[in-house]
Amino acid sequence: MLNKLKREWLTAPGTNIVAGILVALALIPEALSFSIIAGVDPMVGLYSSFIIAVVISFVGGRPAMISAATGSVALVIVPLVKDHGVQYLLAATILMGIIQIIFGVLKVGRLMKFIPNSVMIGFVNALAILIFMTQIKHIFGISIPTYLFVITTLLIIYLLPRVFNKIPAPLIAIVVLTIVYLATGAKVETVGDLGQITRSLPQFFIPDVPFNLETLQIILPYSLSMAIVGLVESLLTARIVDQATDTYSSKNRESRGQGIANFITGFFGAMGGCAMIGQSVINVRSGATTRLSTFTAGVFLIVLIIVFGDWVVQIPMPILAGIMIMVSVGTFDWHSFQFMKKAPRTDALVMVLTVAIVLFTSNLALGVIVGVIVSALCFATKISNVTVDYEEVDETIHYKIKGQIFFVSIDSVMNQLDLELRNKIIYLDFSQAHLWDDSAVNAIDTLIENYHKKKNTIYVQHLNKDSRKIVSELSKVNKQHLL
Repeated sequence: MLNKLKREWLTAPGTNIVAGILVALALIPEALSFSIIAGVDPMVGLYSSFIIAVVISFVGGRPAMISAATGSVALVIVPLVKDHGVQYLLAATILMGIIQIIFGVLKVGRLMKFIPNSVMIGFVNALAILIFMTQIKHIFGISIPTYLFVITTLLIIYLLPRVFNKIPAPLIAIVVLTIVYLATGAKVETVGDLGQITRSLPQFFIPDVPFNLETLQIILPYSLSMAIVGLVESLLTARIVDQATDTYSSKNRESRGQGIANFITGFFGAMGGCAMIGQSVINVRSGATTRLSTFTAGVFLIVLIIVFGDWVVQIPMPILAGIMIMVSVGTFDWHSFQFMKKAPRTDALVMVLTVAIVLFTSNLALGVIVGVIVSALCFATKISNVTVDYEEVDETIHYKIKGQIFFVSIDSVMNQLDLELRNKIIYLDFSQAHLWDDSAVNAIDTLIENYHKKKNTIYVQHLNKDSRKIVSELSKVNKQHLL
């Protein structure tokens, strides 16, 4: 236990602290931008990033992964904040945490393996498109300087790292262009126009909402959506960090940890969050391997808020919009166009459908759920192709059934059998087939019964071990028919 603590916290402390500081610098613009997306005060996003990062560093399942306020969760809560206010958001965040803890206890992390790659790609692409769409109102129809600030921000972000990468380019863009704004007084919106930055630590309080069934009915759909979206993105990020560091992490512990972090943050006036793909990659590429980097990111973030809070309100909005465009472009999986050309049509369909549903409903969780269901249906249809070979020898009929026999493929089997045979000896050969469920067993029972009514003698032969077991347990026919 002690060795594990040392390994997860004290390995290369200097490298992990520096990485955490760099991540904290990169967290500021995104925390502010995600607050704006959600329609809440900028402090909500900043407090959320601070609390979640610190808490998850202790209770999360993936060392060196960064969790904070995120665009995916922010997008889910927009209607809730608009219709019911911030207090209901805080209550929904607490319930989100409870749901995630329950998911973790139930070990839903194991369900990640059932989310197909096509759904993952669709999820990420839909998230990128939604983030981009939320920035349109902060760019167009405001002023010429707004366009210039956005363009300059993007030029700094994409060109500067080619010659200088010691400090995150988004942070340089914020500092330099904020100074330009203060010097020129350009006609642009600022963070201060959207809310007040308070140079203080978050305070504990219970959300001011009625504790009744009506409140639960309001927040439960949003809490469930936030919980699912947050876990999908967190576990996806954990998988990416696992691959980057060639290590394994506990997905169920991560689920519980995300729940604990969100449960706590709801009591401190902050919104829910989850793991961040971009910041986690920055952290790992900076050499981070331990929980100390995540802890440092959270602590240094609150230090920046308290010490430099008066400067944060001066940040022009088009800078943040430019940064969010960069985030959306970096989040989008551009290889998906190639994927659509080379992947099976059903996989391409699932990816496009996932994106379409998310964009139509603005519900990332619904897109993932529908994507998984459609993918499962496509897979079931694909493996339901069953062939039946027919051979007749001396008044004896041999049917050789090949394929997976379950509720989807039963009709295919029945359509290939001659159900009007009379006074024959019939052998059903399952040597190249597998029976999966009670529907398959019931189909065999029905076949035997129908053939008997037409004076046929029927035998079922060459069942494999598992198929014979399920038949022996569920079949109603006489065992003499089994060879």
